[in-house]
Amino acid sequence: MHSAMKQSGVFLSVLILLGSVSATADVLPSEETEWLKTWVTAAKKTDFSGVFVHQSGEYVGMSKVVHVSDKDGEHERLEELDGGKRVLIRRNDQVWLFADGHRIKLDKRRIRPSFPALLPEQLSSLQENYTVRREEDEVIAGFHAHSLIFQPRDNLRYSRKMWAHDDTGLLLKMVVLDDRGSIIEQYAFMQLKISGNIERDWILREKTVREEVGAQVQTPHPHIIELLETPCGWQVDAIPAGFKKIQEMRRTFRVDSEPVIHLVYSDGLAGISVFIEKMNGTPHFQIGLARMGAVNVYSRLVGDSLVTVVGGVPARTVIQISDSVRYAGQQ
Repeated sequence: MHSAMKQSGVFLSVLILLGSVSATADVLPSEETEWLKTWVTAAKKTDFSGVFVHQSGEYVGMSKVVHVSDKDGEHERLEELDGGKRVLIRRNDQVWLFADGHRIKLDKRRIRPSFPALLPEQLSSLQENYTVRREEDEVIAGFHAHSLIFQPRDNLRYSRKMWAHDDTGLLLKMVVLDDRGSIIEQYAFMQLKISGNIERDWILREKTVREEVGAQVQTPHPHIIELLETPCGWQVDAIPAGFKKIQEMRRTFRVDSEPVIHLVYSDGLAGISVFIEKMNGTPHFQIGLARMGAVNVYSRLVGDSLVTVVGGVPARTVIQISDSVRYAGQQ
């Protein structure tokens, strides 16, 4: 489990990534509320090109991101600068992976939002689950940055500190902090250009998109995702307050296995996934706890099913959730 998570790097993390909330939330000053609104839209509306570093546990990777917004919508290119030399190109909600000479069209639901687009569109949940306060300003990648820290109202999630460009609101740096204030994951631009002459020759236009769809190479065993309109029968009794279920699906990861139930929860910053898989023989995943940077994974057997909880939350949280998963439907 540990090595598989480490190899996933920035690009194909399909685990979306990744307690009791007080009854009354502190009111965020209006100035900071406006800042947050700007931060949310900046990653969509701002033209930029830069190189950022992502550190998570022992993994350290560098990527180049280029983002352009025009009359056709959003265009983004994310290139891995070390390792597999993979490139993701996004045109609005359509995503292609270019790797090893192949072009593969991906389901956007399988792709974790990439830096710097890490903030949710709905800000109300942030104030319900976190206290937000302004911190000291700094210079990041040559740009003056305004900073905010998000501190959880319980011990079941991590603190996060973010720095954004004063003028555009573009997120420049983000760190995840544990209970002791130590950094366990971070993203930060090392080089950055905002607006101006941003390269555009990689953008997939409508004609190119049609050609790519016709020429795409399918994966040998495509991941099939079926969104469930009715509950699957599995129940999670101890999901921390503030986390809301945003998706319930059935998905196939391997051609020789039964579909896996996948429940996705979010509190606005942190994401948690619950996977339930029927076991036919010896489990192929490690039972117990594993960690990669800010992501904790806990697996246990419930009858003949393997329950795995993955989230950008402390270990105590994934254990609490996993221990509360039970089947409450009809056999």
